[in-house]
Amino acid sequence: MTHPSLFISDLHLSPSDATTVNAYQQFMASIALEAENLYILGDLFEYWFGDDQLDDPFYAEQVACIAAVAKSGVNVYFMGGNRDLLVGKRFARAAQLTVLPDPSVITLQGQAIILAHGDLYCTDDLAYQRYRRVAHNPIVQFIWLNLPKKFRDQQINKLRAKSQSANKMKDRAVMDVNWQAIETELKRSPAKILIHGHTHRPAHHQHENGVRWVIPDWKEGQGGYLSCIDGQLSLHGYPSIQS
Repeated sequence: MTHPSLFISDLHLSPSDATTVNAYQQFMASIALEAENLYILGDLFEYWFGDDQLDDPFYAEQVACIAAVAKSGVNVYFMGGNRDLLVGKRFARAAQLTVLPDPSVITLQGQAIILAHGDLYCTDDLAYQRYRRVAHNPIVQFIWLNLPKKFRDQQINKLRAKSQSANKMKDRAVMDVNWQAIETELKRSPAKILIHGHTHRPAHHQHENGVRWVIPDWKEGQGGYLSCIDGQLSLHGYPSIQS
């Protein structure tokens, strides 16, 4: 029996969306256990201000779900998104997974595939790209992670509120990936398949230099995943809608 490789992204798990948390836990206890590989491509959590967030029972419980999948024999990989780019070694040990850089090229069932969270390609959103460069700076991250936990929690909530307010004023097209940025990535890479999340626009796109799959986001108990089995990719809704 061939076991699939599964890709999920953008669950934004938080205590304020219990239905999505329940759906995630059910997915991890069922479909994920049947996989050979599980790739989590960012924004698993609504926010992650540092690995000491694992001291909170809510987040420890969600990470334990990943560890249970890994213990069953599934290879689990994680790529930080814009909401959880600060996952570190403690998180990786607790979840029993491998952290991948963004972007990464993997070989799956004989074909090369580019994996990314997706925000890197949203080049039309200049303000966000400036923020992204700062947030990914190792010196900035070091300073941030050494600030008091309570202060980081407060600042993350302020940043989230500011981001939500700013996004309401932006054209949705600006927050999507730039088509040329995707073409450039596919042209320079040996891989001609690109898989990403971030945009919350699940789809299959044909590009001049390859193909692109966008993973579904999760909200209010409804989500989805991308499956690769025998080299064939397909999008699936969860818990019941297939697209």
